[in-house]
Amino acid sequence: MKVAFHKHRWFSTSTSTPSSSSLPWISPLQFLKNPSQKPDLPTETTFSIVEARRKSKYISHDSAINLIKRERDPQCALEIFNKASDQRGFNHNNATYATILDKLAQFKKFQAIDAVLHQMTYETCRFHEGIFLNLMKHFSKSSLHERVLEMFYAIQAIVREKPSLKAISTCLNLLVESNQVDLARIFLVNAKTNLNLEPNTCIFNILVKYHCKKGDIKCAFQVVEEMKKSETSYPNLITYSTLMDGLCECGKLKEAVDVFEEMVSKDQIVPDALTYNVLINGFARGGKVDRANKIIEFMKKNGCKPNVFNYSALMKGFCKEGRLEEAIDAFTEMKSIGLKPDTVGYTTLIDSFCKSERTDEAMDLLQEMKEKGCRADVVTFNVILGGLCREGRVEEALGMLYTLPYEGFSLNKASYRVVLNCLCREGDLGKALELLCLMLGRGFVPHFATSNELLVRLCEDGKVADAATVLFGLVEMGFKPEPDSWSVLVDVVCRERKLLPAFVLLDELWK
Repeated sequence: MKVAFHKHRWFSTSTSTPSSSSLPWISPLQFLKNPSQKPDLPTETTFSIVEARRKSKYISHDSAINLIKRERDPQCALEIFNKASDQRGFNHNNATYATILDKLAQFKKFQAIDAVLHQMTYETCRFHEGIFLNLMKHFSKSSLHERVLEMFYAIQAIVREKPSLKAISTCLNLLVESNQVDLARIFLVNAKTNLNLEPNTCIFNILVKYHCKKGDIKCAFQVVEEMKKSETSYPNLITYSTLMDGLCECGKLKEAVDVFEEMVSKDQIVPDALTYNVLINGFARGGKVDRANKIIEFMKKNGCKPNVFNYSALMKGFCKEGRLEEAIDAFTEMKSIGLKPDTVGYTTLIDSFCKSERTDEAMDLLQEMKEKGCRADVVTFNVILGGLCREGRVEEALGMLYTLPYEGFSLNKASYRVVLNCLCREGDLGKALELLCLMLGRGFVPHFATSNELLVRLCEDGKVADAATVLFGLVEMGFKPEPDSWSVLVDVVCRERKLLPAFVLLDELWK
């Protein structure tokens, strides 16, 4: 039986579908009837199928899997899947189904996934729950949380076995991570009632995380006490690290240290660098960076080598308190013991240099990042752009805005806004207009207040034609000017006795 795409869904009770799956999907069975619908890479697709035919008259399971993985167009991938099943004696197995479902999920072809799942109910081969765990993760990424539950319940129907504890913990964790409190509660009740769930340490840890994210530390402690009553679900390093992190988030640093000491002395669990980082982060964020520094010294004495994340958290704490030189010392120490600073560490120092009006040193660090192969991100560049503008070096900032996209770096609307705001404050309307055109050309809209300010300033400066051009350009991008901006522009046009443009503006305002 070939898989075709259907408009209805087999496993979903939700009426909403993602925008990507609402687009019309052409079944491979009808592919030749719609020559206007072409795949993205027809040459490669045709080559893949023809190549398979030339090399072998029979497409094996391994060949089908490789062809589907290499295919960039999901519809053509499904055509390969169907062509393999046309062969006499060929039956798809768990691996081929897993491959096509993963390919469809990558491209968010959720209706097609439902069709494939429907066909799986008729197959006699043995399926594994890993297929559904993968689909659950894809649905969670697309914020289709009810579909996550549907995939969990489909395990028993298609795999013909009860979901494992791994499947239960995966589903629960995805719901908790996505803040789906009600769905997580319903899921747990159903699992306990229908699956005779006996939680293991992993599931209990997810519950601890769930309560900590809610800020309900009391309930988190109750879960830990419940864990201690069972030998099969006794608290481990992850349990205590999660609990400590919850306490630090609530500002209960002393209690976090108490939990740490209980973990080490009572349960004799050896902490790792990530556990230490929970405390380092907590004290650094809480304005007690000296305590965070002592924790790093304690780590060294107890044979646990600090990592990049530990030093980055410490540097952030020093910078937050304005102790830039000590942050530099921590940065230097990190490099001296062979650790390679990451983008977060570099950006932390660059930000402090810029705020201290030491932008040249920040630019040196940016160059060092390039030489060391550490790629700067949009946050790094926005910090640099802000530093240059604060020091009046707008020309350099404009140069970066023009060239960075051509060097392969992505900017966001904040990158342009920080420079545009500076130009408006300085009254450099000519360059502000040029930058605005660049922004609009690249699909970015300036901030609401900045746009209105720019319109008013252009009117006050007598540049009525420029103001009108800017206004209509902004409106086309979805911007809605304040009534004051419209009235100022209409007033200036009328004063210049250009009544026809004024009527055009009023008509646009009425629309």
